This record gives sequence, structure tokens and C-alpha cells, in this order.
Amino acid sequence: MDKYILSIDQGTTSSRAILFTLDGQVAFVAQQEFTQHYPQNGWIEHDPEDIWQTVLSTCKKVLTDNHISAQQVISIGICNQRETTLVWNKHTGKPIYNAIVWQDRRTADYCSKLVEDDYQKLVSDKTGLLIDPYFSATKIRWLLNNVEGARQQAEQNELLFGTVDTFLLWRLTGGKSHATDATNASRTLIYNIDQHCWDKELLSLFEIPESMLPEVRDSASDFGFVDKQHFGCEIPIQGIAGDQQAALFGQACFTSGMAKSTYGTGCFLMVNTGETKLTSSNQLLSTIAYQLDGKAYYAIEGSIFVAGAAVQWMRDGIELISSAKDTQPLSESADVNHGVYFVPAFTGLGAPYWDPDARGAIFGLTRATGIKEIVSAGLQSICYQTRDLTDAIGKDGIDIHNMRVDGGMAANDWFISFLADTLAIDIDRPTTIETSALGVAYLAGLQAGVYQSLEHIQSMWQCQKHVKPGMDESQREQLYQGWQSAVSKVLTK
Repeated sequence: MDKYILSIDQGTTSSRAILFTLDGQVAFVAQQEFTQHYPQNGWIEHDPEDIWQTVLSTCKKVLTDNHISAQQVISIGICNQRETTLVWNKHTGKPIYNAIVWQDRRTADYCSKLVEDDYQKLVSDKTGLLIDPYFSATKIRWLLNNVEGARQQAEQNELLFGTVDTFLLWRLTGGKSHATDATNASRTLIYNIDQHCWDKELLSLFEIPESMLPEVRDSASDFGFVDKQHFGCEIPIQGIAGDQQAALFGQACFTSGMAKSTYGTGCFLMVNTGETKLTSSNQLLSTIAYQLDGKAYYAIEGSIFVAGAAVQWMRDGIELISSAKDTQPLSESADVNHGVYFVPAFTGLGAPYWDPDARGAIFGLTRATGIKEIVSAGLQSICYQTRDLTDAIGKDGIDIHNMRVDGGMAANDWFISFLADTLAIDIDRPTTIETSALGVAYLAGLQAGVYQSLEHIQSMWQCQKHVKPGMDESQREQLYQGWQSAVSKVLTK
């Protein structure tokens, strides 16, 4: 009887359940999209019950549709959209409000005030992060201050906070386990990544009761067992990581200096810095890459808020395409130097700009502009934003010569070719681009004893496509200067 590791990949626009064979190959996948809620400009929410039900249904579907019994699942790993914030009643399990999504900008004014009041250095020194609505702390504070009775309930130890991994773990274990891993904790703005604990000074700053917070564990750990009511038997949950750190792990970037870039809803470029926490001078983030046996390994990261979300907008918002797959032939048919620049600042701009008030725009339209040029410009914008990040990382003293890519957009050959041209570095696409899910499968398998070491996992990584840059430097710089000019027109600070 074949054995599997089940990965729950809970993303921003969909939930997926993926069964991996023990040699790290995708065996079966089930996926379900869910509704995005936009109650006000810059506000983005998810119904927590949509998150839970899509996770539960995809897990059941991937088992039943493929005639796999739950007894064949050795272990479960969870990777999740990071920073998205939930608060629920510890007695009833009912969330007090919708999940506030990582892209949400409702706390921008409060963050600006904290920066004006000179709290940035305090927060950065402790967390490696910038004060920005992106992270969880200001979202928690907003919930406590704006949901009727919430602060009083929190102070009476009746409410629990969690990022999506914690909420799912709590639900899956029937409320027995309220925990997270170090990677997710490191994205909350209240976790001290040097001292490896919730920081009392930051909790006081953001007015968050410590009783709400989950226990922080290694990324490979015994998190608890799935209650047998869900799948018919208990299954251990042994790996948890935020989706981007999970992708770094799934790409086997275990050596300092190795880089990966994930192209999902957003784009996240992460470079392993080993046991050294590197402090950026160029608006990048220091974060925990993974934690094993009580030891934290660090990374430096640049976050782009809109990548695949731009493709989704072109499909659903203005209906230029019927499927994401349409972007490749359309881009191939367009002149690479078509003069159109698409700045997808739908929810502000992330690194290295950190401008929550910037908004999207398309520049350079003429009567000759058609669908193919706009679609091409959408893909190019992701490549240009990635160069914004690699240039910033270079100023921090790290030269990236090779990058491993993953996520849905990495399947597009035109995109990764233009990416190599834009960055002037080699790009590697692995045989498995579901690397976030693979990363937590590896973590779960490491804890379960399926994999013996990081070297064992490294030996399993395989390159499916290697792309070298082919564009001459003058054209590369001309295109990028056009991008920088376009960005400068939407910045508000």
C-alpha cells in the first residue's frame, strides 16, 4: 500500500490539498477557489468559514477521488498565506470578524503615525520588519478596537489570535492545539527574532494581550493530531511554515546565498542568510527562513504585493483573457519593446518602496496598443519589480547569480525567459513548481523520519528548465528605465 504526505496549501485565492509521494513527487491535487471580499477601498477580507471549508473539502476530495485511505497518509504539513489575521472565541470557535488579508491597507494611517513617532527602529531591531499594514500586529489591534466587545473579551482571556496556519491547526485538532511555527510568528510584528519569543514591549505598543497568542514551535514539530471525525482516523500534523519560507525549503535553498522567487498572488524573493540575521539598509525584511531543533536560520526578503493577482485582474476584472494560460502566446506575439508600462499597485507597493497609498496605472497607451501589449506589460511588470528587489539586495551586499523560481507564473516559459533577461542572471525552474506545498511535506517528513537530513532533501531537488539571459545590456537598461519612470508617477512618498 503506497504511503503519502498530505500538504495543505492555503493560499490567498484558493485552498489546495496535495498528496506527495515519499520521493517528493506530486501524486494528486485538489483545489478550490473562494470569494474575496472588498468592503472598502484598500480593505481585503476572507470569510474564515470559506477558508476552513475549502481546506476540509479539498483534503477529503484528494483522498476520496483517488481512492486513498487516510491510513496511507503518514503525516500532514500546512503552508499558508502569511500575515492574514484571524481572531476567534476560544470556547465557541467562532471568529469575531472576517480574516483580514495580508494585502489589506486599513491600518495605513496608524502605521504612518507610529513611524512619525519614531518607533520604526525599535520594531525593526526586534522583528526584522518594517511598520506596515502588511503585518499582523496592527490588524489584531484594529479587530480589538473595532469589533464590539472584542477588547474586553481579549482581556478576559476569551479570544485567540492566529495566522491561517494556527486557525487551521486549531480547527483540525478540535481545539486541542493553539500553536504556530517560527516562520509565521516572525511575520506578525510582535515576535522577537533574536530572542525567539513574543516581545512584551511590542505587545504593549500594539495593545495586544499575550494570552491571545499561540505557542511558537520549530517548523518541523509534533503539532498535534487531526481529529478522527474529519478523515476517519488521527493523522499527525508535523510541518508548518509560511508559504514563502516553505517554498525556500521546498527549493532546497539550505546554503547561505541561495535564492528563490515565488510567483503566486504576490511575488516573494527570499535569500538564505544562514545563522546570520542580515539587517537591510534598503527597505528589505529580515525574517526566519525555518527553525529546526531549536535553531533558527534566517533570510532576507523582498515582497511584491501583486504578481499573479495582476493576471487574475486581467482575466476577471477587465476580461482581456479567459485563462492565465493565454498570457504566454499573447506576450510572445507582442514586441518586447512595445512602450506600455503597467504598474499593478492595486493595494500599494511593497519592497523596496513601501508606499501603501500608491495606486495602479498603465502608461504609454497609443492607438496601436492592443490586448497583447497590455498583457505583456502585466507580465513584464512582475519582472521589473523583481529587479527592484535584486538591485536592493545587491546594495545590501548580496550578489545573486542564480535564482530558483516557482509558483503558478513560473510555468510560463515567456515569463521566465524575460525574467532572466531583466535580471541578467540564470533562472532555474524545478520539476515540481508546487514548492510551498513540497516544503511543508519535507518538513513533515523530516519530523516523521521519512527524510534523514537536509542533505537527503537537497539530493531530491531536480531542475526542469534552465534559462540564461539573452538580451543585450542596452535594451535591458532602456526597458528598466522606462519602468522606473512609470513607478515614479504613482509613488506618493
